[in-house]
Amino acid sequence: MRIKLIGIATAVALASTFAYAQSSTVTGAAGGAATGAIVGGPVGAAVGGIVGGVAGSLIDPPPQKVVTYVQQVPAPTTKVVVKEKVVVGQPLPETVVVTPIPDDPKYAYAIVNQQRVIVEPSSRKVIQVIQ
Repeated sequence: MRIKLIGIATAVALASTFAYAQSSTVTGAAGGAATGAIVGGPVGAAVGGIVGGVAGSLIDPPPQKVVTYVQQVPAPTTKVVVKEKVVVGQPLPETVVVTPIPDDPKYAYAIVNQQRVIVEPSSRKVIQVIQ
């Protein structure tokens, strides 16, 4: 039973990844449950709802114009260095100043540890690290 549940969870995760790669119109727990039901029936729906709820709580990737803006904005002369590793999904420390994107207030950016990062302003969560 345990192996079957692990197999179903894996199938749901893979199926939701493929579904997310397409233009998604139903996301989050509802999308995960629907995908899970297709792949694994009632058990798959339950597992898919949980997986989809977690994946759906992440903010969508920023539009290309936001990424381009952050790539091209001049770096400040003062270097911001923090001990913590900058990780997608985790908030930046309160000591880091985030600057709103002028044309899209849904996003902000910071340059930390010589990395440009796009963040969600209210939670300060890192959405994308620009390489």
